[in-house]
Amino acid sequence: MLQVDDAIEGELIAAIDPWLAHMTWRKDYAAWRERRLHLEDYQQPYLRDIESFAGVALRGGRVLDLGAGMGGLVVALAKAGLAVTAAEYNPAYCQIIALRGKRYGLRLPVANAAGESLPFADRSFSLITAWDTLEHVQDVPATLRELCRLLQPDGRALVTITNRFGFRDPHYHLPLVNWLPRPLAEWYIRRKGRSKQASAVQFSDKQSLSEMHYYTYARFARACQRAGFAAQDVGEARLRAGQSSGGGGLAQRLLPILRRLGLTLPAYRLYRFLFQGTHTILLTPLAKDSF
Repeated sequence: MLQVDDAIEGELIAAIDPWLAHMTWRKDYAAWRERRLHLEDYQQPYLRDIESFAGVALRGGRVLDLGAGMGGLVVALAKAGLAVTAAEYNPAYCQIIALRGKRYGLRLPVANAAGESLPFADRSFSLITAWDTLEHVQDVPATLRELCRLLQPDGRALVTITNRFGFRDPHYHLPLVNWLPRPLAEWYIRRKGRSKQASAVQFSDKQSLSEMHYYTYARFARACQRAGFAAQDVGEARLRAGQSSGGGGLAQRLLPILRRLGLTLPAYRLYRFLFQGTHTILLTPLAKDSF
């Protein structure tokens, strides 16, 4: 059983809380804050995706979590016995990652670095994860090329991208905002009191809707190929394997009907384009003469 060090817990809470204050508009803020304080306990969906789609890359290899945020996944992977390194652009988050590791007596390697220029040797990692990261970098193609440089030839990367036409924006939790012209969307976000620009803390990465990089799946897949990767939509891969791609209760009720009609993949691709907020993508390095 984990022995709680009150001093570390107090330090961790004090470090995290200022970075949550811009989200007090959430109706579930108290529960959401509690999850942020104990992120490592809520990583099961990510760990399942890693095992299912990139587990082959874990066998004795090194893992890099790019855009590690507040360290939930890094700590969960380290607790599972994996050799994991965090790379995070926000210095305050780097401190939080170290404190979260201390909670379990872990000394985690943490690099304060940007995704476009990472301080690691070529082919250093067998697995790279980048959840909720690429939309915030300065240059997505440059970051993808950097991931390709760092991955071993038989390695894998699991990343997410934000859908350019998602029905409900995953950052601001507002419906249809991504369909509006960006100036109008920014006004609407401010009107609803959800702008991060008004936060008491200073976010140093790209955070406004106009600054962030949103993609359709097809456009992102082309960017990946130019960077040296084959891209595979994890949700579609699940469906091809006869599994659920996720989604709410309605999606689960419709899935057996769509399967009987042979419409599973067309329906999913329409959902992916018009509704899904975030896509999870598996990246596999291409042979050098393939791109």
